[in-house]
Amino acid sequence: MKRPSWPTWMPIDPYILALLGTVGVAALLPARGVGADIAGGASTAAVAFLFFLYGVRLSTREALDGLKHWRLHITVLACTFLVFPLLGLAAKGLVPYVLTPALYSGFLFLTLVPSTIQSSIAFTSMARGNVPAAICAGSFSSLAGIVITPLLAAALLGNSGGGFSADSVLKIVLQLLVPFLAGQFTRRWIGGFVARHKKVLGYVDRGSILLVVYTAFSEGMVQGIWHQVTPLRLGALLGVEAVLLAVMLALTWYGAKRMGFDRADRVAIQFAGSKKSLAAGLPMASVLFGAQASLAVLPLMLFHQMQLMVCAVIAKRRSRDPEEFAGVTGTSRAAETRTAVGTGTRSG
Repeated sequence: MKRPSWPTWMPIDPYILALLGTVGVAALLPARGVGADIAGGASTAAVAFLFFLYGVRLSTREALDGLKHWRLHITVLACTFLVFPLLGLAAKGLVPYVLTPALYSGFLFLTLVPSTIQSSIAFTSMARGNVPAAICAGSFSSLAGIVITPLLAAALLGNSGGGFSADSVLKIVLQLLVPFLAGQFTRRWIGGFVARHKKVLGYVDRGSILLVVYTAFSEGMVQGIWHQVTPLRLGALLGVEAVLLAVMLALTWYGAKRMGFDRADRVAIQFAGSKKSLAAGLPMASVLFGAQASLAVLPLMLFHQMQLMVCAVIAKRRSRDPEEFAGVTGTSRAAETRTAVGTGTRSG
C-alpha cells in the first residue's frame, strides 16, 4: 500500500514553522528586564545588518536594465503601493465588528510592504511566464519599498505606527536606509564574497529575522497585548486576508489582460503584484511599531503562508497550459538560472 504524503501543491514553508516556533519560545520565555534590553539592542543591530545585506545583494544594474519594460513594472508598483493600500483602507469598515483596531493596523501595514522577489520569480518560472520581468519587478519593488513603505505607514497608520515624528524618521533613516545605501556602495568590493557565501549568509539573515520576531513577541507578552486576540478574531483575520488575496490575484490577472499584456507578462504581473514580502516587512515593523510590533506582524505572517500555498496551486496549473499559449522562450529559461544574487530570504 502506498504511504500517504503531503501534497506537493500545498507547501508549508519550513521557515514559517521556524517563525511559529520562535513565537512559541517568546510566549513561554519572553525576554524581561536586562534580557529585554540586550535582545532589543541585538534586534536593532540585526535589522541594520539585514538591510545592509539587501543593499549588497540587490543588483541595481540588473534592475535598471529592465526599464525598457516600464509598463509592466509600473503596473506591479501600482498594485503593490496603490491598489493594495486602497483595499487596506477600505477594510477600515470592518473595525471593530470583524477586526480589532490592533489587528487592523497590522492588516493595513501588510498592504504597504513591498513585493517578494524569490517566490515571485520561482512561481513565474514554474508557470512559464516572463522570468526576467519578474526579477526586475521584484527588484524595483524592494528598492521603492525602502522609502515608500515607511512613508505610507507614517501617513496612513498615524499614532498606531509611531506617527510621522522626527524620531520615527531618524529611526527609518538610520536602521533601514543608511545600511541599505552602505550595502549598495560596498557591493562592488564585497558583492562577489556575498554571492559565493550566499547559503551561509542566508542562514544569518533568517536568524536575524527570527531574533526580530522573538523580541517583538516578547514585548507583546510582557505587555499582555495577546489577550486582545481571540480564536474568533484570528479566524476573521484569516477570512479577510483570503478575500484580499483573491481580489488581488483576480485584478492582476484580468486587469493585465485588459491592459493588453501577453500571457507571459500577465503571469509575472500576477505573481509579483499579488504578494507581500515577509523578509522586508518584519524588520520594518520592528522599527515602525516598537512594542506593538507583535500584533502588527501577525497578519503579514499569516498572509505570507497563504500566498505561498495559493500561488503554488496557480503556478502548477498554469504550467500545464499548451506551449502555443504559454509562449515559452529561450530568454525566460536562461534567466531562470540567474535568479539574482540570492536576494532576500527563501520566504521572500
